[in-house]
Amino acid sequence: MKFRAALAVTAAVGLVAALAGCTPAGEQASSEVDPEIAAEIDAALAEITGQVLSTGPNGEEPEAVDVTEVTDEQAAQVAELGLTAAIVMHYGGNDWANAQIDGLNAEFERLGIDVIATTDADFDPATQVSQIETVLTQDPDIIVSIPTDPVATAAAYKRAAEQGVKLVFMDNVPDGFQAGRDYVSMVSADNYGNGVTSAYLLARALGGEGQIGIIYHEADFFVTKQRYEGFKDTITAEFPGIEIVQEQGIAGPDFAGDAQGVANAMLTKNADLDGIWAVWDVPAEGVMAAARETGRTDIKIATEDLGTNVAIALAKDQMIVGLGAQLPYDQGVAEADLAALSILGEDVPAYVALSSLPVDHENVLEAWKTVYRSDPPASVTDAYVD
Repeated sequence: MKFRAALAVTAAVGLVAALAGCTPAGEQASSEVDPEIAAEIDAALAEITGQVLSTGPNGEEPEAVDVTEVTDEQAAQVAELGLTAAIVMHYGGNDWANAQIDGLNAEFERLGIDVIATTDADFDPATQVSQIETVLTQDPDIIVSIPTDPVATAAAYKRAAEQGVKLVFMDNVPDGFQAGRDYVSMVSADNYGNGVTSAYLLARALGGEGQIGIIYHEADFFVTKQRYEGFKDTITAEFPGIEIVQEQGIAGPDFAGDAQGVANAMLTKNADLDGIWAVWDVPAEGVMAAARETGRTDIKIATEDLGTNVAIALAKDQMIVGLGAQLPYDQGVAEADLAALSILGEDVPAYVALSSLPVDHENVLEAWKTVYRSDPPASVTDAYVD
């Protein structure tokens, strides 16, 4: 379906609200966008909400997260084994990583598994390889990790597998690894679906027309490539009135700073730019900083991941118009459970994915509770405007 003409589908708006808690975005959308166009896009959002559109790194079909549940009886069996686990992150200190670690720690505690190390590689493959080697000297039974680079880290993860460690991956898998042979499973959000979701939300805010820029992750990173593809495929196929006038990658590790520099250049070069898509919330923070610096706070920004700063912007109904959210806490729980089930000899799926959650101004407070299993902080609730 190409969004050339509006269709009156009021029932679909209610369906999106019921499925995702997501209704048309704030005063800005209702005052500037044809309500029929918004309703048509809401219908498309309703159709994908609750589905998983991604496939795994080797083309695996996704399994739902409920297949990973460990019963209380199984948890008691695991606790008797005296297992240890390590959490090896690509980088930390952000809301997504903190929520993953919180979910992992909570579930490992329920399972009686002792977490002996949690590392942060600051997105540097050499640092992560060194951290894996150090963790292996502690002889863990389980490592849950997200590789910074699928090629550069592969040998280190291979040594872990050969040592008998049960490997569960978040979002990315080392090059040449096969589920069931080298690792247990991979758990991810529906990142292609998150890209699709953010495309619809940005298109809705733009009324299906305008010029946009794209800031993507310039790395061999499975899930961020999926986000980019989901966003660009949807804009290109469904919205002929939206023109992508510039794309630029960022490599980090200063993702906010890098995105700010790129967005500054985009906004300077393209005086008529209406919107920017950023690959996740930290780069989106850089885009917001650039918009303030250049006096372009009218720019409409879409992204992925419900971090604190983008949540505040959504609550204020300023610049950020919508995003596709992951469920990192739930992903962490699933990763711990998959490791435990594997140790018990249960068959587990190679790829587990959780569907995208559309978030805009209207549902940001409820979405926070869904994503983080806690009430939103005062910085978000106090910022909310009706």
